[in-house]
Amino acid sequence: MRRLIALIVFLLVILGAFGILVDRFPNIFNSENAIVSQRNIELLKEESVVIDTVKKTGPSVITIVEDLPPQENNSLNLGPFSIFGLQDEEIDPKPRNIGSGFIVSSEGLVVTNKHVVSDRESKYQILMGNDTRYTVQRIYRDPLNDLAILKINPSEHPQNDLEPLVLGDSDSLRVGQFVIAIGTALGQFPNTVTTGVISGLGRGIVAGSSFQGFTERLDNVIQTDAAINPGNSGGPLLNSSGQVIGVNSAVAASGQNIGFAIPVNILKDSIDSFNKGGQFDRPYLGVSYRMLDKDLASLNNLPEGAYIETIITSSPADKAGLKPADVIISIDGVKMEAGKNELAKIISEKKVGAEVSISYWREGNTAEVKVILEKTPEQ
Repeated sequence: MRRLIALIVFLLVILGAFGILVDRFPNIFNSENAIVSQRNIELLKEESVVIDTVKKTGPSVITIVEDLPPQENNSLNLGPFSIFGLQDEEIDPKPRNIGSGFIVSSEGLVVTNKHVVSDRESKYQILMGNDTRYTVQRIYRDPLNDLAILKINPSEHPQNDLEPLVLGDSDSLRVGQFVIAIGTALGQFPNTVTTGVISGLGRGIVAGSSFQGFTERLDNVIQTDAAINPGNSGGPLLNSSGQVIGVNSAVAASGQNIGFAIPVNILKDSIDSFNKGGQFDRPYLGVSYRMLDKDLASLNNLPEGAYIETIITSSPADKAGLKPADVIISIDGVKMEAGKNELAKIISEKKVGAEVSISYWREGNTAEVKVILEKTPEQ
């Protein structure tokens, strides 16, 4: 009996102590509060990642500035010492911010989109986060991708350290992965930071510049819901470790929270090609085309392959006798497949000067022709 009484007293003491803990620390015993606390911890971790990444990479993200050529002014002059009428004179417009970029070499190499610096008549500068400006001495445009490398002289401002960003690996990306985008949004707000996730991989889009009206077809790009606005083009898309995984290139005009970036491994291939000879050494066929998948080919009573829309005069394709409306079926025995073995992909894997065998369809007949690939003209 005594043991039973002692056991009851012991249990009452334990229950009393438990009640005191619940009263003093209710959050510990409230599952909903525990979940909220866990979410708060996760948010704090995410905020810390963004803050640390931006602090580390922000100084290496730059703004592309375009110096516009002088323009004629035909406005009316109503000044008190002038004759009423039209005044023909040149005005020198102010430079404008047109895009973003980032440093990839301490020796003065900066990456941006090709469409950002497409105007060969304009002069360009880069604007650092500390308002220091560098004159762009040379622009190297990749003829296959919407990428360009700008060369600046570090000695123009020796007090600055040009810290290159670390390039990651875009082949290991996964849908849902957290990303950070940095750039000069709308050409007005430098080092704007947005966050999101990778929404899709392997997309095909038409990218361009709202400032310059230039468009270009891009395949196998990264889709993200991190806000990418006009002016962000050329800026880096970063992972949570602060590594570049893409180059921001476009935003969908008809949708919200849909942005696109060129995978960083394409950039690394471009840089490797550039470093070997100080220029982009790319093979060139000289056609514009549209890939026909099985359904589209059947609908138009054509074979699957690359439907040639135009031929560039004096290009390898032109010299070999290919014509618009021809359908390229295969190259060196590799069958054309939309979304897999597309024409640009196969040509890019060849070398300048290589002779390739092209099988094509024309007006119901198939034929084969030998084509020697040339170096892509500077664009």
